Amino acid sequence: MTETTALLPPKSGRGLKIAFAISLALNLAVAGLALGAWLRGGPGHGMPRDLGFGPFTEALSPEDHHALKEAIRADLPAFKAEREAAKAEFDTLLAALRADPFDLAAVNDAMSAIVARNAGRLAKGQDLLSDRIAAMDPADRLAFADRLEDALRHGRRD
Repeated sequence: MTETTALLPPKSGRGLKIAFAISLALNLAVAGLALGAWLRGGPGHGMPRDLGFGPFTEALSPEDHHALKEAIRADLPAFKAEREAAKAEFDTLLAALRADPFDLAAVNDAMSAIVARNAGRLAKGQDLLSDRIAAMDPADRLAFADRLEDALRHGRRD
């Protein structure tokens, strides 16, 4: 091996792709957990951790926030069932990661299931938020737009 060859970084391969996919899945899960904590208003309120609204959260008025929480509470059994299914999908992923011999196809299948479920959660969140926005009168919608712009421009307000 020449000195130049020894200095070249190793080529990225399947390991990097697996790490990226797992990172993406975990980031989506963390976003869901963060929103769940926000929606619950603290421990013990039984709200789902399965939706992510990002900067939209900052732009909601207290009344809109409350209305959105009520809409989610109305569908709480479905959210709880989704949470159990998501847990099973992560259990499948963990088993595939620990399998010997290692089966990349099984890992990819498990991660694809997680990504699909997360996409469904985000779509449900979009539907709930869209319904809430549609219920706003023009003045409230303009105020929401202003708060959303502020949240996008300046980040989270504490």
